[in-house]
Formats: sequence, structure tokens, C-alpha cells
Amino acid sequence: MKTVILAGGLGTRISEESHLKPKPMIEIGGMPILWHIMKEYSHYGFKDFIICAGYKQHVIKEYFADYYLHRSDVTFDFANDNKLIIHNNVAESWRVTVVDTGLNTMTGGRVKRIKDYVGDETFMLTYGDGLCDIDINRLLEFHKSHGRQATMTAINVSQRFGVLEISRSGQVETFREKSELDSNVINGGYMVLEPEVFDYIEGDETVFEKEPLETLVKKGELMAYRHNGFWKCMDTQRDKQELENLWESGKAPWRIWD
Repeated sequence: MKTVILAGGLGTRISEESHLKPKPMIEIGGMPILWHIMKEYSHYGFKDFIICAGYKQHVIKEYFADYYLHRSDVTFDFANDNKLIIHNNVAESWRVTVVDTGLNTMTGGRVKRIKDYVGDETFMLTYGDGLCDIDINRLLEFHKSHGRQATMTAINVSQRFGVLEISRSGQVETFREKSELDSNVINGGYMVLEPEVFDYIEGDETVFEKEPLETLVKKGELMAYRHNGFWKCMDTQRDKQELENLWESGKAPWRIWD
């Protein structure tokens, strides 16, 4: 089964680094967050990846083209015909297809553009900036059990700010600090989709989270897999630092591989 990763956006809210590289190539613990996501999936046996690239897509292609150089010891022997010697060649048992899905293409358009690479089969889809400790095998089992066209992972996100209760006239009736009871359920990515979802995508201007998912909801074809464990989106520099701190502490919840 193929895993599709959306990695083509501009990442404007973390522009301190994204002006140099695509957001999924920003590093946590010296490795791109994209690599961390792929390690998660491959831990569960899903090793065939399709990367929907766009903004600075050449950076992603060059990274995988030289992956073994990044991960291995290398001798450059200029005295002997510029020989290149790879020591302890470190590689992953991955198949990686990087597709240039356009600079300004919306999320749905990016998914539509990789249709031929997916083929007529069930596939995974997630975002290239979110880390999670989800059991992907259980996610897939849930998807197979209900027989619908789409499953998304539902994440509980705590309310960040104080809570106001306001009357119709505009009078503030109560104000209190946030509590554990104040939370929102959001789309955390880590989706499982049937090929029929391609039919709901018009073209490059389609936002996957709008018409396609809304149509699936209306048809009763979208199910939610609730995940109560760790989930974190790297949306800002602060988020990046939080993930970096977890990695450096040796307690990164998403590091489920050996």
C-alpha cells in the first residue's frame, strides 16, 4: 500500500527556515521532519512513498538522490581517478516517488496529480509537517472494518486561551481559564482513502479539506479514527523547538522504530 505525503506548501508561518527549504525538510534532531514521518510508516511495514512536492521541490529530490551519502561514511579519493568509496552504506528499504505537483496547487489538486502513481487501490495520505504515535496498523484495520471510502485521524486539541461565555446582547457572563474539558477535535491527517476519492477532486484549485471531504461527509463516507495519544504539527518556530526538545530528551513519543 502506498503512502502519500503532502509536502508542497510554502510554510509561511515558519518562514525563518522555509525560505531556504520546503517545510517538510526542516530538521528535527538533524533529520527532516519528512524523514521522521516516513520512519513512522515504515515501522509498520508501509515503505512505498509518494511525495507531493511543490515549493523548492528540487531540495526533496536532491535529498533522496544523495540519501546514502547523507547517512554513510564516505571517502573521496582524488589521487585515484576521483574514486568515491562508500563505507557502511546506510539505506532504507523504501521506494520513494517525488512528484512536482506545482508551486501554487491546493491540497486536493496535489492529490489529484498523483492519481496515476497510486492506481486503483487503497492508499494512505498525511501531511508533511505532523508527527504522531498512532498505531497505523490499527488505523488500517478500522478503515477496513467500516467499508467507507475515507478515514481520517481525529485528534483532541486543548483550548489554548481563556473561555468567554457571552449573552446575546454582548455582555460577558463568565470568564474562566481553559481546562482539560475545553478541547476541539481536529483533522490530524494520517488518513486512509479509497481511490474513489479522486472523483471528488476537480483540479489544482481544489482544497482537499473543503469540497472533497465535505462531500464525503454528506454521503456518509467519512469516518474518524480517534487517537488519544501524541500528535504535534510543526506550524511555527515554537512548535519546531518543542519537537526538538522532545527529541533531544530521548522521549520523543513518535520515535517508535529501533
